[in-house]
Amino acid sequence: MPLISRKSLVSLLLLFVVTSLLLLGFIWSGLYNMGADDHHTRPMLALVETLRDRSIHVRSKDVTVPNLEDPQLILKGAGQYAAMCTGCHLAPGMEETEIRPGLYPQPPDLSKVRVDPQDAFWVIKHGVKMSAMPAWGSSHDDPTIWSMVAFLQKLPGMTPAQYKDIVAKAPADEDMEGGHHHHHGEGDEDAADGHEHGEADHHHDEPVAEANPTAAMEGYAAKAVPQAEAAAEAFHAALQKGDRARVLDLLAPDARISEGGETQDRATYAAGHLGEDIAFLKAATVHPQFIGS
Repeated sequence: MPLISRKSLVSLLLLFVVTSLLLLGFIWSGLYNMGADDHHTRPMLALVETLRDRSIHVRSKDVTVPNLEDPQLILKGAGQYAAMCTGCHLAPGMEETEIRPGLYPQPPDLSKVRVDPQDAFWVIKHGVKMSAMPAWGSSHDDPTIWSMVAFLQKLPGMTPAQYKDIVAKAPADEDMEGGHHHHHGEGDEDAADGHEHGEADHHHDEPVAEANPTAAMEGYAAKAVPQAEAAAEAFHAALQKGDRARVLDLLAPDARISEGGETQDRATYAAGHLGEDIAFLKAATVHPQFIGS
């Protein structure tokens, strides 16, 4: 006598077909809300998180971890992290960013969470589907990614002052070099001493056919204060190269920077928006319309 009768086999097959059709019908109906502000149910979240974690671990377990205690490697990673990661993963002493509350699943605050080096390398290199985590391996080599992993091992427990100090000492970022221009309107001769970093005038390859480039510079003239304009151009050149040390050299200790709708001191800018300004250069071509003083 067969273990499974023909009738039972047909019933199982029919059940499979009906279940598949119901599942496909549910998917096609659009009833499941994919909006990031409508969170998964607990069972669905557990399923997705398990799938993600197991997928990462299975693929990262054979990754060979290099020496992550090299001080220069950690320094480089600090600069990379400040430039690319703080918007989502924060930094010591950093408040919530504009983008972070709207992300789901919520990115971990890496200043408070220790990460496994193998898993971290794989995630940074390959990204994670449908999570807003990009695959940095498409634009960064393995040594650069390992520098970020090395820094992440030191980040938890860092004080805001320690974080700002290590970011300020980070080397120029070779990956950030390359022909993009990031123009901020300069105000007056105080710029020569690094006292003012004006509102950004970013142009993402968009036409500005009817714009009046001199309207915002009324009262200023080209080359009126050459020293101020030279300082401004040096500042932007340093940003373009990812040379954090040079940028900070050009900012006076008591500088106040207008950035992102708020005024920051030098240390706050170095820990946050400085990295974002450098990262911006990788994705935008900005053409100065007018430079005056």
